[in-house]
Amino acid sequence: MSTKLPELYLPKQRYVLSNGLTLIVSRREGAPITAARLMMRGGTSQDPAGQEGLSWMVGRLADQGTNQHDEAELVTRLEPCGGSIAGNQSGLSGSVAGDHWKVLLETLLEVARHAAYPNDPVRMHQRRFQARLEVEQEDPRSQAAQRFRHLIYGKHWMGRPAHGTAETIGAFTPKDLLDHHRSHWAPDRAILSVCGDVDPGQIKKLVQRLTRGWQQLGPLTASKSRFPKDGNRLDAFKKSRDQVHVFLGHLGVRRSEPDWASLVVMDHILGTGPGFTARITKRLRDEQGLAYSVYADIHGTAGRLPGCFQAYIGTSPQHVHTAVGGFLEEMHRIQDETVSKAELKLARDYLVGSSPLGFERASQRAAYLVTAEVYGHADDHLAKLPGQFAAVTAKMVRDAARKHLRPDRCCLSASGPVTKQDLRRALAQ
Repeated sequence: MSTKLPELYLPKQRYVLSNGLTLIVSRREGAPITAARLMMRGGTSQDPAGQEGLSWMVGRLADQGTNQHDEAELVTRLEPCGGSIAGNQSGLSGSVAGDHWKVLLETLLEVARHAAYPNDPVRMHQRRFQARLEVEQEDPRSQAAQRFRHLIYGKHWMGRPAHGTAETIGAFTPKDLLDHHRSHWAPDRAILSVCGDVDPGQIKKLVQRLTRGWQQLGPLTASKSRFPKDGNRLDAFKKSRDQVHVFLGHLGVRRSEPDWASLVVMDHILGTGPGFTARITKRLRDEQGLAYSVYADIHGTAGRLPGCFQAYIGTSPQHVHTAVGGFLEEMHRIQDETVSKAELKLARDYLVGSSPLGFERASQRAAYLVTAEVYGHADDHLAKLPGQFAAVTAKMVRDAARKHLRPDRCCLSASGPVTKQDLRRALAQ
């Protein structure tokens, strides 16, 4: 007897306004919260080399005041409604309680259009960001992670720090932020999603009014992405610590990859399964006691551009060789051997059963609506996803592993009491 699969469908109305803004509204009757997300295409990719963190600061500090209201006035408008907004390199997001969606959209779009970047708040936050980044520049795990991305992506913007460095952040002026905002934030580059107990027609009418006169900038010019060729590259951040942070992997896949469902199932068997079920977790953490934090996956970072296969462990210096060897052996094993029926069933059941859980909150739904627009997902994408996971076979897992995992061409980054020579020996084993 077949098991009924969970179904999830997000109703939506999609509009493209006369100024080019894409608006997606999902009505959920009885929802206590209305959430909105405004994404600006481009994001970190628009940071010039040597100005890393510019897009992030523009989004992060957009709520510090507009041409009409200072930061305190914006907060005073939202707080009585249980509302808030925040920004990052991708744009703005916010939520509000009850039926106060008009206040939310008025505030969100005022910030998006008229962010002013006043000198004193910008300088205050700039000093705070610099202090945090100075700490991160001495933090072994952060450094190992950033060096790993550089090994994978090289000079491409994906290989540079999205939040910048203490030096780049410290060099920006309020005028730099304002100029970047004016040059990159425009309605024809924007996707706005709204989710809650709202009427799509009323939302459209309000957004049309609030964005009237917002000037278009034209489509982004995307340059061809070039990444380093696959190969064994390594880097070490030497630091006197009790633990070594190890990242191993290679260039991964795009979210549009046809083997997507098989790769997600593979990841849950290999390195991201719940509890203590994943092979790498069981081997390196439970059986060998090398670490508490350990994982591996290829689907988690996939986007419009390729993500990466990434395996991580924090372990003692004397166990680095064993940990790296364990990663590589498990990558080979899932390519060479058919996974067991029990492993396959556990991974599929977990993915099928948990798939609706990521869409219980309005903010999660609003975020998905933007993602679906960016990736071009069909309206029934979520409804079909559990069935796609359930249909994955052991052969599909092995075929996906053989096609997409490259254990013999991995990059390796580590930080702590370790040298490049140590890593070279570990990789050569």
